[in-house]
Amino acid sequence: MDATVVRTGTEGKTWGGGNEPLKSSYGKMMMWFFILSDALTFSGFLAAYGFSRFKFIDSWPIADEVFTHFPFLHGVDAPMYYVALMTFILIFSSVTMVLAVDAGHHMKKGKVTIYMFLTIIGGVIFVGSQAWEWKNFISGEYGAVTTKGGNVLQFINGEGERVGLSEIAVPIVGDRVAHDGSNGIWFDSGEDLPSYSLAEVKAGFIQNEDLLIRTQILTEDGEKTILSRDESLMKLNNDAVGTVEGANLVQNEYGVPLFADFFFFITGFHGFHVLSGVIINIIIFFNVIIGTYERRGSYEMVEKVGLYWHFVDLVWVFVFTFFYLV
Repeated sequence: MDATVVRTGTEGKTWGGGNEPLKSSYGKMMMWFFILSDALTFSGFLAAYGFSRFKFIDSWPIADEVFTHFPFLHGVDAPMYYVALMTFILIFSSVTMVLAVDAGHHMKKGKVTIYMFLTIIGGVIFVGSQAWEWKNFISGEYGAVTTKGGNVLQFINGEGERVGLSEIAVPIVGDRVAHDGSNGIWFDSGEDLPSYSLAEVKAGFIQNEDLLIRTQILTEDGEKTILSRDESLMKLNNDAVGTVEGANLVQNEYGVPLFADFFFFITGFHGFHVLSGVIINIIIFFNVIIGTYERRGSYEMVEKVGLYWHFVDLVWVFVFTFFYLV
């Protein structure tokens, strides 16, 4: 007896048992799979950040004291203002992407072009803003003194305002000698010296009796511990080993070095995603202009790149929450 073969009408198509599972095309399904895998990657990074912060919960840098810069407003204390503006721009670019996708569904080439262009501009502004934020984070503003245990000591005046090393240090003639080929090892020219030596900072601190030291240890109120004048002198003389300006993968004037490590890695990884999205959007944008999707009769490529763009926007909401708000 011959076996009965049931035919579903989907033989030879991409998906056995149905060409569009969950009403999605093959391309959109693959984009969802990529987004899921990338979401797990970011989740791992943020979880590691959370565990590290919990370990140093009593000494983690305070975001309001780290991200205080705003373009063209040098010296103005604007905690989190520019980061909030960056976030708004990125979220708004997600709105323009939604409008581009909707216009594509209605086959309105002109509107797709306009909204894609606005999305690209928003992405470029965000990436540029993030690069500017990195620049300020790396260069620093006030500087600090490092201790034997790897902690940092910051300086404040009698009014509780932060004071930079440039305002404290007293130049000492002949205090430092740059290491170069003529006075050091021939194959190592040495690293650049900091702007101010520990001796210069100590001399300036002793001369100005209005200065106090603030440690990175947080009080019960979530504020950094301020030492008395005598405690400050003792701490500076006994524990200080050098000076640091800005942040890198080894030292961090804002506090725990791990904060800088995670900041560079996670925000850099997200910034790479945004930059990739901008490049892809530019390619799609020019395809829209030359009428590629009009000829195909579908703007599905705009929808697929839109899914990716919404994903990077959503990830930034979590990064923004972890680094800047919590």
